[in-house]
Amino acid sequence: MAGKKMDTRELGLILGKALLDVDDLHYGLWGDDLEQNIANLSIAQQRYSDKLLDALPPVGDEPVRVLDIGCGTGHLLKQMLERGYAADGLIPCPYLAADVRQRLADIPDHGATVFETGFEVFNAEAYRDYYDVALFSESFQYIEMETAFKQLHTILKPGGRVIICDFFKTAAHNDGGPGSKSFGGGHKLAAFYKRLNASPFEVRVDEDITESVSRNIALLDDLLRNRVKPATDAIGQFLRENYPLSFKALGFLFRRRWAKIRYKYLSGNRSAEVFTRYKSYHFLILEKAAV
Repeated sequence: MAGKKMDTRELGLILGKALLDVDDLHYGLWGDDLEQNIANLSIAQQRYSDKLLDALPPVGDEPVRVLDIGCGTGHLLKQMLERGYAADGLIPCPYLAADVRQRLADIPDHGATVFETGFEVFNAEAYRDYYDVALFSESFQYIEMETAFKQLHTILKPGGRVIICDFFKTAAHNDGGPGSKSFGGGHKLAAFYKRLNASPFEVRVDEDITESVSRNIALLDDLLRNRVKPATDAIGQFLRENYPLSFKALGFLFRRRWAKIRYKYLSGNRSAEVFTRYKSYHFLILEKAAV
């Protein structure tokens, strides 16, 4: 994987950890019992992690083998190992892979393998019928669906399960409404169900948790508009007043990119209302046929 460029999700994970002091960048599960503020973000995120952990088969005499696909910084992977699961992680980013290995270093004889590769090119044949669970925490959206289902069918044991917690594009995607281009990512929900129906997997759980996770959007929108935007405006004013020629040249070179960033992150279009119009967030448990 040498020479692979860092993508936006990987950058987001690294910046999120640095700026928000959180172990992951996934959405949190919010309820009316939890005040919506940055101080409670880690609690909401742990609720999200607990939902995934509770969906795993119980640990018994035989090891329960889990592949955490797109394991981020390894926060959930570590919790699985601490609960007795025989869990491995998969992450294509070398920066994050190093972070995962460091996180796991304080678990004696953890036995986990951190695969530094994408799931599309993961050597599934070498692990045919090996895993009991394949888990995606906001990572399924990055993998081409045909390839994903083929790989999953290969690596999972008969009766094995797939856990997906991720968002999908609704039928309103790209309808031109306010904020329609504020949220990228995700497979089209209708296309996902069509592909799922043609797969050898049965749906055991399909829970729409859009409302609960959308509260994260309101929280981050407030952070972006009331903290990040004033900071970037102040930096821009400083550069414009002190280095006018350089500022003008940079502004010309990056005008389209900057306009896109301002629209997407600093215009108020990343609201919970916009998110729920264009995204549908689902918690799914799928099961491979036992024969």
